[in-house]
Amino acid sequence: MISSQTIQTSIEELKAITKVDLCVYDLMGSLVASTTEDTEITPNLVVGFVNSPADSQVMGLHHLLKIISEGELLYVLMAKGTSDDVYMVGRIAACQIRNLAIAYKERFDRNNFFQNLLLDNLLLVDIYNRAKKLHIEVAAPRTVFLVETRLEKDGIVTELLKGMFSSQAGDYITAVDESSVILIKSLEPNYTQEDMEAVADTIVAMMNAEAMMNVRVSFGTVVQELKDVSKSYKEAKMALDVGKIFYAEKNVIAYSALGIGRLIYQLPINLCRIFIEEIFGENVPNDLDEETLTTINKFFENNLNVSETSRQLFVHRNTLVYRIEKIQKSTGLDLRRFDDALTFKIALMVVSYMKYLDEVAY
Repeated sequence: MISSQTIQTSIEELKAITKVDLCVYDLMGSLVASTTEDTEITPNLVVGFVNSPADSQVMGLHHLLKIISEGELLYVLMAKGTSDDVYMVGRIAACQIRNLAIAYKERFDRNNFFQNLLLDNLLLVDIYNRAKKLHIEVAAPRTVFLVETRLEKDGIVTELLKGMFSSQAGDYITAVDESSVILIKSLEPNYTQEDMEAVADTIVAMMNAEAMMNVRVSFGTVVQELKDVSKSYKEAKMALDVGKIFYAEKNVIAYSALGIGRLIYQLPINLCRIFIEEIFGENVPNDLDEETLTTINKFFENNLNVSETSRQLFVHRNTLVYRIEKIQKSTGLDLRRFDDALTFKIALMVVSYMKYLDEVAY
């Protein structure tokens, strides 16, 4: 139901304009909101009016009106006074509260709809029927952005996102757990990958500037039909998990850019262990020092180019060669050869994945 504070604000605004006192009661006769302390209406009188067939009734100096939405009685409104103007003010107030209730119900229904849609809890026929009722376009390009907050403090992330993205533009914000907020973003027909990355970068920057929160944002691929939104959500969720393992330095992770990390993430742990044992035996590189890791990553970034890597690391070529040969001696893999470099890169990613699973298990 709509909050009593919202109703209180609404009738206070009307009184400020019309100078007519208004009171709203629930169906049990309890006062929900009022602009005056002198109501002179008892709960029994309200309940009696609720049970009567009339939509409005005059009781002394008061007009009582029923607030009905879609055949359901929501509240009873009292306008204090007997003139026709007072009755019209009561009608206007009843109409405004009814519209607020409808808007709240539609908003709640939309949130419920998208939560069930994301979690694949709806039949195909239900998706189309409910989308039509909620005025949600079925065929439109959309993608799902997942904003990991770690702690959604006082709903601040949700409120900031609602200020950035509007349902009028076809964007919807919801959540299915306490650790992240979901943005279902409607896209222009000529969207690009850069456009989606720009949206994610904007979210990260906004959260940092307005809430001083460091968030991670992932997003799935674009879907053209409403029924496929859950697919984009699952991709965004996977991108967030894979990003934590293999791309921890990044705040924005796209599912389409996961590369081989997406494949490794779906491997059984037993298969990973067998692979690592076959490659390294007992010399698993669990804890490479910072210098070695920097050398390896820079060497890979420069496509195994020794000269360019040594230049960027500000070390002599022979020093770099010595480091590479040291890795070869401990692992049996020569990083100057493409096949060995590829094997070593994949092995490092598998080791990172196994560490992640161990941490999750604990």
